[in-house]
Amino acid sequence: MLPTDNRTDHEDTTPASTSAADLLDRPIANRARPRALIIAVAAAFAPTLLAPASAQAAGRKNGKGKGAKADTCITVGSDETLTLTETTTATCLTIEEGGTIAVPDGYSLSLTVNGVETGSELAALTDGNGGVATAIAAGTYSGTIVLNVAEATDVTYSTLTFPFRQAIYVDADGVDESKSVPSDVVGGTVSDTAASDITLLSNGEAFNGVYVAGGSYTLTNPTIAFDGNGRCDFIGYGASVVGTGSGTTVVLDGANISNVGVVRTAVIADATANVIVKNSTIHCADGVVPDEYPSAGTGDTRYMITVPWMLGLSGNVRATNLLGASTKASYINSSISSEKWGALSVDGGSYCTLTAINSTIANTGGEGYGSYAIGNVTEHFLGCTFDVGDYALIHWGASAHYGDSTADAVSALNDSLDIGLTSAELSALPEQSTTIDAGRFMVMWYAAGSVAIDGGTQVNTGETTFMCKAVAGTVTVDGSDGATITSGNGVLFQLMDTDRPSSVTVSGYPWSSETTGTYTEPTGSPTKSSSWTTTSSQSTDAKGTFTDIALTGDFYNSVWGGGNASLQGQNLTLSFTRTTIEGVISASTAKHSVSTITKTEYRQISEVTNTPSAVVNNGVLVTLGAGSTWTVTGTSYLSALTLASTAAIEAPSGKTVTLTVDGTATTITAGKSYTGALTLTVS
Repeated sequence: MLPTDNRTDHEDTTPASTSAADLLDRPIANRARPRALIIAVAAAFAPTLLAPASAQAAGRKNGKGKGAKADTCITVGSDETLTLTETTTATCLTIEEGGTIAVPDGYSLSLTVNGVETGSELAALTDGNGGVATAIAAGTYSGTIVLNVAEATDVTYSTLTFPFRQAIYVDADGVDESKSVPSDVVGGTVSDTAASDITLLSNGEAFNGVYVAGGSYTLTNPTIAFDGNGRCDFIGYGASVVGTGSGTTVVLDGANISNVGVVRTAVIADATANVIVKNSTIHCADGVVPDEYPSAGTGDTRYMITVPWMLGLSGNVRATNLLGASTKASYINSSISSEKWGALSVDGGSYCTLTAINSTIANTGGEGYGSYAIGNVTEHFLGCTFDVGDYALIHWGASAHYGDSTADAVSALNDSLDIGLTSAELSALPEQSTTIDAGRFMVMWYAAGSVAIDGGTQVNTGETTFMCKAVAGTVTVDGSDGATITSGNGVLFQLMDTDRPSSVTVSGYPWSSETTGTYTEPTGSPTKSSSWTTTSSQSTDAKGTFTDIALTGDFYNSVWGGGNASLQGQNLTLSFTRTTIEGVISASTAKHSVSTITKTEYRQISEVTNTPSAVVNNGVLVTLGAGSTWTVTGTSYLSALTLASTAAIEAPSGKTVTLTVDGTATTITAGKSYTGALTLTVS
């Protein structure tokens, strides 16, 4: 049964025997890289199915050394090579600088010490192969040592091939031990269809936990803790759990995943798979970016390991990623958090579906987003709590809905998305509303798409609520069941020109571009476009529709148009029904506090102040529907105004509001429409 409480990343839900507070008490001596283990190893080393092999070393140093027995030490001298053809155990291992342990082509090598994958080092990004190869680092290792020789699992992304290594490999036939690293699986039980109560630990680089590439697999109460860099979260190289491929279903129930490292992602759903996470706690923290990575970053997804700073963010790991075509990922009664960058991401996919129900979505490092949406994705958030550094949503073309986790709504998603919740689990989920606390913005649109807010959803932003970068962003808010919108800086909707610097093509590097572009504030005044219409709605308008809600705050359209950035113009179209608005609604001139934005000033992205200004190419069309009242608090410039017979325009107490149309004083009359150069003045 699903518990009714929502765990957060601050709560310790790890079983006592594997608490993150209990560090491994069997040390690895003289490690080449000072990376501490982050969670204790349980006493049992062999699950029921995946028992580690105990074999002698079949190779020899430089082809001449003797095989190693389980109770012996292995030493690989400087400039020597030990080639292993089967899994080998020992009690101590020394690899001198320049020494190498190799395996035949078509195989991979993983070292575990006391049940922890360790010692693996990624090659440099600039090695010509994407820096994907791993080697066992020089150093001295002691304890229960297993050198695992497994069949290679090569996974291609774009032009690169990533040599995956994983504790458990699953395909349509079940667990494939020949591609698995059994000695990293601690405690619990493992079968062809499920694993329960296992612990997977790694402090090496780019080691995967569970890789499911076919069939259905359930992980119950797994504890996974990885400390060390991954390499690519567009394919899941180094992720804790990957579900990929047509017909693949992965269920995580009661999981506790805690990772530290560059793109050391917790959960990857890819290539039409269906991944379901419930009753789980997931947190990913930043790692140390490799020295050879470009300081400004790259948007080349083969190499991208930091968030593009042009989003106004920093960070180098997102907790989850949803990829491929028509892939589904659902999070129920869970806590998903990242230090920075992002908690829930859809990136590199098309027509995917991301769902979160009664879950907590957070950034713990003061920057980041709750979800990222690209590729015509659909996102559902019912009964969720957002506590995010910057954005609840970065919108690149999607449909997103924030509402209540009513029984009917949850049941409908359960059926349509094959989430698989039982009737008992559905009954145990309490109905609750969504709460959004965003440090800066609720939504930032970079592409056309819709956002719907209803039920009892409470939106609280530190700055502007809805930030739209010269695209046809659409928001619909229904306050009939108590939804509220509160803006920290008093701006509810900002339509503005994009201030996102572009990537710059580079040569001589493995990556094709670097994010070294610059944004420069335009000077002078916009030029009126002869082809743009500001007085009637256009298909490219940004739109807001608000029903049965009380709003306090301003709405601005500062798009220049007139051919600026190939944009002739763009309108902001607003419709209000049974709604009260107190604030300014106007065309405006927006300015950043700095005239040039580079990576150094990345936090200035989207940070503008507005001066209400006459409409040029930035029409503002307002419809006050039945039962609506707009209390105008300052001068407002519109291009169209329509009032229902029961609508009203008022001034604050003790003041009056007047209207001019094309410079002529005009009486404001309910039931009438006005177009042209409209100016509302409060005196």
